[in-house]
Order: sequence, then structure tokens, then C-alpha cells
Amino acid sequence: MGANQTFNIASIPADGVGKEVVAAGRRVLDALAENSNGRFAFDWTEFPWGSEYYARTGQMMDPKGLEALKDFDAIYFGAVGWENVPDHISLWGLRLNITQNFDQWANIRPVKFLPGVQSPLRKADNTELDWVVVRENSEGEYAGLGGRNLSGRGPGNEVALQTALFTEKGCERIVRFAFDLARTRTVKKVSSVTKSNAQQYGMVLWDEVFNRVALDYPDVQTESVLVDAMSAKFILKPEDLSVVVASNLNADILSDLGSALAGSLGLAASANLNPERRFPSMFEPVHGSAPDIAGQGISNPIGAIASAALMLDHFGLHGEARRVEAAIEAATGAGHLTRDVGGTANTEDVTEAIIKALTLTPAAV
Repeated sequence: MGANQTFNIASIPADGVGKEVVAAGRRVLDALAENSNGRFAFDWTEFPWGSEYYARTGQMMDPKGLEALKDFDAIYFGAVGWENVPDHISLWGLRLNITQNFDQWANIRPVKFLPGVQSPLRKADNTELDWVVVRENSEGEYAGLGGRNLSGRGPGNEVALQTALFTEKGCERIVRFAFDLARTRTVKKVSSVTKSNAQQYGMVLWDEVFNRVALDYPDVQTESVLVDAMSAKFILKPEDLSVVVASNLNADILSDLGSALAGSLGLAASANLNPERRFPSMFEPVHGSAPDIAGQGISNPIGAIASAALMLDHFGLHGEARRVEAAIEAATGAGHLTRDVGGTANTEDVTEAIIKALTLTPAAV
């Protein structure tokens, strides 16, 4: 990265608490840039897409929105969904529209146990736990293939087909991504998750690809676990996990389970990556739009701020990413916790605590 580099970021707060947490993450990143001695800066362009936009236009995003986004360095996303739009329309109309068309095929969801946050998992009290879920993000169960037919037969006779898609290319690239990630971690292990005993075509293909690719990584431990057994392992033996790779649906569910075990979905970060960088990647918290607390200023900004740290890694600002993560840990360790993790702090309090902790952490050179 050259000196005085400006990163152009598209901001899409979208719905509900997404607006609050994206604003918090932007403040943290801007504070980081202000103290970088001019090494880097962020130029933000905000897009008003989401359910309010749908209420005005009948669409979740501008029809030319993908063209508008394609030249940005990254996309910073909030959350999508509101009562005025059916969930499948809001999701496919905005978030999946971006991830699919920009081939953001690798979704990373770290599971972080933060100091000061009480986990419902008793083992977390005295065991070092840290793993990451790698989610195939372009096909699988969310490929969008299928349809509804035969409604003309009358009520109770319609047929719906939802087809999962598994390609050898799609399986191989996400499995290799997981192995490469494992090589960067202290515990070099990849756990592959399927349900191939019952889904004998697509997931058997996944298993075969996993076994073949594993031969190229003799330094990495491997295991193959059925998804139901892995959900139990998340609770009973989480210390045995490092990198967990799974299909679109299975990894989606398992990563939410991991975040809940860490204390709250409000803590969970994610990155939707196009590793070849043909398109911008997108960074977002895992939680939803939370209509029940939206607008109250009490949402947890940590998932969004931790997602911003993943974006810094994507930019090659690894030292700055570690500073943000350290600032999050300092804030939670000092008791700055929102209500979802047992505290009384609001969004502003936690954001300010993280920014303050950043000023106490030496800047990367």
C-alpha cells in the first residue's frame, strides 16, 4: 500500500439497526484514518437502498446499482429486512443480488469470545476458543434454482421445487480457500461439514473434492463431520475447531450458532469476498435489522466494527485491523456492553469506548 492512499467505500446501511451500526463502524474507521499520519483515508459514498427505497420505488435497489458499485474498493453493508417487504424479496433484491452478481463466493464468519462477555457455553469460562466458519457463498442451497407450479389445480395442490446446486469448481475453490486460511492459523485444521449420508449427490461431490484437495495440504489436519454432529460439537467440543467449511445453508446456520455461543449475534462479523478481486467485496455484521430495537440507539455495533476490521485486512492494513480488534476487546473487557450481552451501554457508549481504546494503541508503521 502506498502512502496517502484513499479507499473508496460504498456504504449501504439499508434497514433498521443497520443504519446505526454502519454509522458506528464508519466513525471508528474515520478515527483510525485521522490518526494514521496521512497514510490512508476513506472516501464514503452512501446509497439509500433498502426497504424504505422499496416503498418508494417497488425495488430494493436501483436497477443500475450493480454498475454503480462495481468500481468501489469495498462495500460496507448494514442489515436488510422490514415488515413492508417479504423477506425473500428484500434479501434477493439487495444483499443476494450483490453477493451473487459480484461472485462473492467466500463468506468468512469468525467466532470470537470477547473478554467481559458472558458466554452461555460453560466451557468458554476456562478454555481458549477461537474458530472461523467459511461459508460457500455462491451456490449450494441458496442458488435460487427452482419454482412454483400447478397452482391451477386449486388450493392445496401447488408444487414448489428448491434445487441446491453443487459444482466441482464451486466446491474446490471454497475448500482450497479454507485450507489456505488454516495454514495462517495457530491450529492448522479444516473441518468439512456436509449431510452426505442423506444428500447423496451434491454433498458426496463436496466430500470427494474435499478429500482430493486435502492431499495438497499434508501439513493441515482434516476431518469430515455431518452437520447434525457438528452442531453438537460446537457445544460439546468447540476447542477442537479451527476452520469449519460448509455449504451455503449449513455454514449460515452453524455460524449463527457459533455467534450465539460467543454471547450474541450482535458480536458477529462477516466478509463476503471475491478473492480474485474482479468485483468489490462486501463486509457486514451477521445480525438482522432488528425492528424491535431499531431507532432506540441501543443496538450492538461490535459486529459491524469487527466487520470493518475484516475490511482493513482486505485492504492489506493488517496492523490496523489488529488495532481495531484489540480496541473491541479493551472496550468489552472494561465493561462497555450493550443490552444483548448483559450490559446497559448504548450504541454511542460502546462506539466511543472503542475509539478511545484505539487512541491508546500504537499505530502501525
